[in-house]
Amino acid sequence: MLEKFFSPCPRGLETMLANELNTLGAQEVHATDGGVHFTGPFLLSYRVNLHSRIASRVLWRVAIAHYRTEQDIFDTAYALPWNDWFDTLHTIRVNMTAIKCPLKSLDFATLKIKDAVCDKFRALTGERPSVDTHTPDIRIHAFLESSRMTLYVDTSGDALFKRGVRQYTNIAPLRENLAAGILMLTGWQPGVPLLDPMCGSGTFLIEAALMSFNIAPGISRSFAFEKLKNFDAAAWSEMRSQAQAAQKPVSALPIFGSDLYGDELKAAHLNLKNVGLLEAVSLNQANVLEISAPADHGVLVANLPYGERMGDLEELQALYPKLGDVLKKKFGGWNAYLFTSDLRMPKFIRLSVSRRTLLFNGAIECRLFEYKMVAGSNRT
Repeated sequence: MLEKFFSPCPRGLETMLANELNTLGAQEVHATDGGVHFTGPFLLSYRVNLHSRIASRVLWRVAIAHYRTEQDIFDTAYALPWNDWFDTLHTIRVNMTAIKCPLKSLDFATLKIKDAVCDKFRALTGERPSVDTHTPDIRIHAFLESSRMTLYVDTSGDALFKRGVRQYTNIAPLRENLAAGILMLTGWQPGVPLLDPMCGSGTFLIEAALMSFNIAPGISRSFAFEKLKNFDAAAWSEMRSQAQAAQKPVSALPIFGSDLYGDELKAAHLNLKNVGLLEAVSLNQANVLEISAPADHGVLVANLPYGERMGDLEELQALYPKLGDVLKKKFGGWNAYLFTSDLRMPKFIRLSVSRRTLLFNGAIECRLFEYKMVAGSNRT
């Protein structure tokens, strides 16, 4: 039996996620703003949770219906066989998002769904599940449009960018699935030299190393589908065993990270150690304006600093032309990819942009700028 799913992802990566889902065996793959719809057997949700580097969650669609009032929402939710999917020992949380919703209060609509679930359990079992807004066992997601509502059961639990490994972060950490998507957008492939000269807590480095060793991003964590009544423990165990068997042994890679700040580098060191990849990556404390290319070709990728990390906008404005000089003089033969929310950057860096990609870091509008560094011919 084919089930219907939706995976949200960082905005701007929908096409990348659709391609990834196709490789994982999804059917009827359809990208939309903010995520991808797809179908497949229920076990496909296990595979996507385990292997997707870009998805934020895997949501299982359990209802779609028209509504006009809060009572319509209650009735649709009440009609569902919640007791077939989980029991009252599991805590729940209802998440609500809406576009052009005519209702006066989304909080009240959320409460109606929660009441419907609890009332249905009480009618069937005499008991009801408890609500836990912080660490629920089961998350129920509702999406309201102008006249249509969709209900989902979350098969992921914690968001998928939480790989279950990173523990130390800096002021403005990049989410892991956004970092993985950016690496894919650069065209970088395992074996190609990679440098992050502003590596912070090491997110790009870790994601690149996971790809290099074919380590499934979800191999070190648990998922909400393990708490559902239809959980197939044998199939899940086999899937994890196959993923572990496909991993390559850890060894030194041409992946290089540096940062000006010792605290940032310490965080990257600890994170790489936690995930068992410390020997794979070369770390060095260095000013980005004083580094040299570690190879004659490769990909440089950097999440440019935000104001709170490097000071005020004037300080950033002074950094950009100096960074452009470093790239021009020392990185001929490299492709540089600079991720930033500061849309003034291309003007001040004074290099020819070959491609710009609109992405969102959460709600922050950003760009990924591509610079193909051909020595001596790139300054405008």
